[in-house]
Amino acid sequence: QVQLVESGGGLVQPGGSLRLSCAASQSTFRIYTMGWYRQAPGKQRESVAIITAGGSTNYATSVKGRFTISRDNAKKTVYLQMNNLEFEDTAVYYCNADRDSRIGSVQPMWTWGQGTQVTVSS
Repeated sequence: QVQLVESGGGLVQPGGSLRLSCAASQSTFRIYTMGWYRQAPGKQRESVAIITAGGSTNYATSVKGRFTISRDNAKKTVYLQMNNLEFEDTAVYYCNADRDSRIGSVQPMWTWGQGTQVTVSS
């Protein structure tokens, strides 16, 4: 069973930045499309950013231009750089491999990790 460990969340003021990390235990990490997702209280989990095995990226409209997804295959880690954070970005953030490289289609391949809380508050 693949283990996913997300980290890097915290409390930040509007306009601030955070960098999330997600380490996977999957030895063939490099072949998977990876995504970042978030779930706010009372809302469904949504995809935020996707990066394919080849490095192509897709972003939700709400975060485009503010968030950047990247990956380090040697470390089996995917990152999410979040800049200019807004109140609406408050959520628990998760990563996973996805069967679909399109934003909006959440098709996780592995068991979800515990996530990391991001709170944007003044």
